[in-house]
Amino acid sequence: MRGLNKVTLIGNLGKDPEINVLDGNVPVAKFSLATTETWRDKAGQLQSSTDWHSVVLWRGLAELAQAYLRRGSLIYLEGKLKTRHYDDAAGVRHYVTEIIGEQVLMLDKKTGEVPPPTR
Repeated sequence: MRGLNKVTLIGNLGKDPEINVLDGNVPVAKFSLATTETWRDKAGQLQSSTDWHSVVLWRGLAELAQAYLRRGSLIYLEGKLKTRHYDDAAGVRHYVTEIIGEQVLMLDKKTGEVPPPTR
């Protein structure tokens, strides 16, 4: 039996993408993505809860992020969860879970050229 690791989110960027170029001229973009759920409580009052996700985009998707995404941009994101770890100077191990983006669709309603969705 095979496993499935798939994440689908719609949310807003919390900050402009941070772009780095690694060895081999490979671009990588990192940013936070906020997803907000809303509901009505028993008293009928509107409630909401926001979760923040760490997103990593590689190569062409990183270039797309650099060119078109900004803080507040609304996107549809498909990807997979990846957990990595590192040890700090004191030898304490830290774990980080990120979403590795595999497909991005820009949902902002803006005028001008908008590239097609990429994979």
